[in-house]
Amino acid sequence: MGQLRRAIVLIAAAIIFLSPSAAKVVKFEILKVESPAFEGRTFGAVGTYDRILARATIAVTPDDIHNKVIVDIERAPRNAQGQVEAMTDVEILRPTVAANGNRTLFYEVLNRGSKLGFALFNDVPAVTNDLVKATDAGNGFLMNRGFTVVWSGWQGDIVPGGGRMTFLPPTVAGVTGLAREDFIFDHSDNPASGTLSYPAADLDPSHVKISVREREADTRTMPAGLAVTFESPTKISVKRPDGFDAGAIYEFIYTAKDPKVMGLGFAATRDVVSFLRNEAADASGTANPVAGRIDRAIGFGLSQSGRYLHDYLYLGFNADEAGRTVFEGLMPHISGGKKTFTNYRFSQPGRSPYEHADMLYPGADFPFTYPVLTDNVTGKSDGFLARCLAAGNCPKIIKTDSELEFYQQRASLVTTDTRGDPITMPDNIRLFLLSNLQHYSLAQDKSQMVKVCANPTNPLNAGPPVRALLIAMGEWINKGTLPPDSRYPSRANETLVPPSADKVGFPQIPGFSYPSRIAQPTLLKSEDMPPSKGAAYPVFVPKTDADGRDIAGVHLPTLEAPAATHTGWNLRKAGFGEGELCDNNGTMIPFAATKEERLKNNDPRLSMAERYPGEGDRAAAIAKATQQLVRDRLVLEEDAGLFIARSN
Repeated sequence: MGQLRRAIVLIAAAIIFLSPSAAKVVKFEILKVESPAFEGRTFGAVGTYDRILARATIAVTPDDIHNKVIVDIERAPRNAQGQVEAMTDVEILRPTVAANGNRTLFYEVLNRGSKLGFALFNDVPAVTNDLVKATDAGNGFLMNRGFTVVWSGWQGDIVPGGGRMTFLPPTVAGVTGLAREDFIFDHSDNPASGTLSYPAADLDPSHVKISVREREADTRTMPAGLAVTFESPTKISVKRPDGFDAGAIYEFIYTAKDPKVMGLGFAATRDVVSFLRNEAADASGTANPVAGRIDRAIGFGLSQSGRYLHDYLYLGFNADEAGRTVFEGLMPHISGGKKTFTNYRFSQPGRSPYEHADMLYPGADFPFTYPVLTDNVTGKSDGFLARCLAAGNCPKIIKTDSELEFYQQRASLVTTDTRGDPITMPDNIRLFLLSNLQHYSLAQDKSQMVKVCANPTNPLNAGPPVRALLIAMGEWINKGTLPPDSRYPSRANETLVPPSADKVGFPQIPGFSYPSRIAQPTLLKSEDMPPSKGAAYPVFVPKTDADGRDIAGVHLPTLEAPAATHTGWNLRKAGFGEGELCDNNGTMIPFAATKEERLKNNDPRLSMAERYPGEGDRAAAIAKATQQLVRDRLVLEEDAGLFIARSN
């Protein structure tokens, strides 16, 4: 009997040694536990929450099929077991009473090291990374529903501080190569300082290239007065020439050294979530703090982190090294048809190609959408779903975009092929345009002027429909209840049109210009330095009505009874690249109060008095529209009152 017991112990030890966790999260160090969190605040029937701060060390096998896609993984230093290690910050919010949780792990991909999801789901009035005070939980939506909320670092170039969460990938020492930086200073300091993404291998200014151009499409110039000096291996000083405004683009090409294995960030997300879902303890015996609590996982990403989810899925990371599915559902928000500049040598994950900035960085090229298509420019066949289809682990996907993504982020290529013809989404995909929203607004935002933009911003907030769609995602995963049908513009019904004011149908508002250009993706010839442009891909934008309101998409109730024209886009003002698209900002242009006022201003849009002649007419229209969205499962009943309150 003693020999049998010893044999069982030896077999168990061998299983632990060979288990998937031994090759993944090898160390899960809990640094701090706050119980209860949020100053003891309770969240409905769920009760209080605990906050856990931790640090995880992952160790991946370079030759494993799930990891071989990581750029430079074969060059990275290895531990004694031949694995490549990296370390990431982890934060967990869990119900104090395990039985009160909904058994769903909600993973928010960090945006440049910061937590933005609470501003969207929980309506917090300002983005905060240190979730300590009761007010930091906002309306408590995620906690009231019993989610276990998790964040972990993935971006290997985040500068610590401000509560930002970090990821520490290995460096490939001794490797050099050309790297490039685009700087748009949006100020007039001269000289101007710029921080490099990687240390320079050669500090001789005569061995670098620097140029300036007013707009992205302009020819690079090297005028008299333009010069650069190194202040350190990672910092330069740029002497700015006359004749260029604050929004000019300065391109700097240099020989960099010591790239980081940035693609390991995808493995870090995969392995942390898989560990929390599946393992009782790490390789050294430290207990998993949510062991036995999780049956399913939903991944959410906003803007940069939504593009990260595209890459995560596309590169095949939704299966861990044991082949287990990591996320049953993914929710990329305001990510358009782009990916990230992450899994590359000398990558810069913070870059995102926009009409006036970063257009020549890789990571936002074909494929642009989920189904596997053939690119008519290159002849390549691919799609975001290609690898998960082959592995049989494709998640359910609910994607939401603002109007801006059609102007800045290739969103029309999500729903067309590369010839511009409409395509059909697979059954596991739902697409939603949040009509006329700008890229991102807090729930409490007001329209305001910002430094570089010509027009006041757009305060419409995406929180209510995104909250409703998260609930729909949960029901889709848990019960098989189909979510609402997609609401996204299409070439098939002519709600997606060429980007010109006449085709769009945008009103001719005095003193307000429609964009003369939008972000135009092209084939990039990355073998050139700087990269050169090849053939262009067709892009389209949503068609509007006479008020400038998108015909397709989810109309917030305040759009069904509007008081202004809202756009997802804005324009740069004089002195800052005048006329170019103004980054992530939208616009709000109020209607005239009376018919007389609008006629005096030659405004074609009906006035408020003409639209709502009776007292309470607008409020009644908003209430009616809200209840229809509740019936359509695109707004929760608990959020219905928000629209009336915000319309007053």
